[in-house]
Amino acid sequence: MRATARPSHAAPPGRRLLAAATAWTVAAAGAVALTVGLANSASAGEFLANGGFESGSLAPFSCTGGTGSVVTGQSHSGSYALAGAASASDNAQCTQTVAVAPNTAYTLSAWVKGAYVYLGVDGGASTWTPSTGGAYQKLTVSFTTGASQTSATVFTHGWYGQGTYWADDISLDGPGAPSQPPTSQPPTSQPPTSQPPTSQPPTSQPPTSQPPTSQPPTTQPPGGGLPAHALVGYLHASFANGAGYTRMADVPASWDVINLSFGEPTSVTSGDIRFNRCPATECPTVESDADFKAAIAAKRAQGKKVLISIGGQNGQVQLTTTAARDAFVSSVSAIIDKWGLDGLDIDFEGHSLSLNTGDTDFKNPTTPVVVNLISALKTLKAKYGAGFVLTMAPETFFVQLGYQYYGSGPWGGQDPRAGAYLPVIHAMRNDLTLLHVQDYNSGSIMGLDNQYHSMGGADFHVAMTDMLLKGFPVAGNTANVFPPLAASQVAIGMPATTNAGNGYVAPAEVNKALDCLTKAVNCGSYVPRGGAQPNLRGLMTWSINWDRFGGQEFSKNFDAYFG
Repeated sequence: MRATARPSHAAPPGRRLLAAATAWTVAAAGAVALTVGLANSASAGEFLANGGFESGSLAPFSCTGGTGSVVTGQSHSGSYALAGAASASDNAQCTQTVAVAPNTAYTLSAWVKGAYVYLGVDGGASTWTPSTGGAYQKLTVSFTTGASQTSATVFTHGWYGQGTYWADDISLDGPGAPSQPPTSQPPTSQPPTSQPPTSQPPTSQPPTSQPPTSQPPTTQPPGGGLPAHALVGYLHASFANGAGYTRMADVPASWDVINLSFGEPTSVTSGDIRFNRCPATECPTVESDADFKAAIAAKRAQGKKVLISIGGQNGQVQLTTTAARDAFVSSVSAIIDKWGLDGLDIDFEGHSLSLNTGDTDFKNPTTPVVVNLISALKTLKAKYGAGFVLTMAPETFFVQLGYQYYGSGPWGGQDPRAGAYLPVIHAMRNDLTLLHVQDYNSGSIMGLDNQYHSMGGADFHVAMTDMLLKGFPVAGNTANVFPPLAASQVAIGMPATTNAGNGYVAPAEVNKALDCLTKAVNCGSYVPRGGAQPNLRGLMTWSINWDRFGGQEFSKNFDAYFG
């Protein structure tokens, strides 16, 4: 299954001309988030207002995108209930924020009916049911507030594409009466106008295990707590090759994001991801599981982010069914929880992602492997909350090539993998911490200047990165534009050494590309359309192991450039 040189995310030169892909599926579940504004409590220990909806209105509940309503004929008790109309683009999340006391235990409960109904606390615990069989079922979740916590947002939601769910008799029970005046808390951030509004419920999907206790519960922007300029690297954690094995504890402090390579499926279409550490027969210096886990915790204590990277050259992942999607969520969650990780990197390559004939709109994909991937990613983000770090490492074939070609094209005959990452990136852009396209092992790609650019110099990196920062019409259709990402969401992918991948450039060319993109100086033949982007997040490389093998040239140059 594994070649000696390790067919990784950045395969050795000659592996292929144009790389394979990444694709994420659009979440197919709708959710209604309930931000509960504190009002008069029904009893000394009741912290929610209008939990039975007997006022005949939602207030003080607030639901995303007009997906929530109060209806008759579906109540658990009384006359009214909440109806959350989950759709393919909105999980119908409803939220309410209430005043709470620090270091205090509370119990949240609700009666729910429908398929895939969730109940939880923003940044904390949650529970769910896949189906109630048409009858009401009670969901209950307990939590304890933090040492300085004075408010809590509770939510209920359905799931994308699963249709309407109902909730009634929602209650937050705790000691004493609420001690603060009523407040109403809107969502902490708004999605770009080019993206349908999406909610970010703090928890969500099937796995019953809780996220690592070290996971910060507070809301964070997609930056995920990264430094202004971050260095991302892949650590050969499950295999050996010519670069040699590097113990987690020996990873230099330069690396801000460490991607454990790789989690791979038990079969291409199973969705069941396993992370197997390199055996001692292959990696004689490998540390014990206990030492590996302790080193991960130590890195995180230093502010580093440690992720599981799924895929690589060998790890073909095709989520062709909802069963595979659910297995993906469950198995990836188990890996994250076992090792105490910060999140997930998607490194789908080869034939993992491709678009079915007729799937021509990246904003509304219909191909199952794409739709199911997006759904799985939204579920994981919802499960672990705002602190969850999500990154992607597609190849240029799956992203920038989309400027010319998208899928099999309007008449067929094109490579269906062309641009296949675009719907995944677009669907997840509000939750995406970093996109670092692999600017290596790539054929020539047309830039926004309508000229072809090839590997080997700064211009290639500038042109490819500018497409992400400026946006571009997909397949040349000016009525179907892929919107730009924020500069803070973008890092440039480069091979660390000549051994690591095809497309290596020396530090002087790396710095030239950074000068041009962040300062609008020292540009070559390609000048970025959007001007200087000082908030460009940084660099990604394959790999940490190859960088050490090469005397840490790549990481030392990064440290010197950004100080």
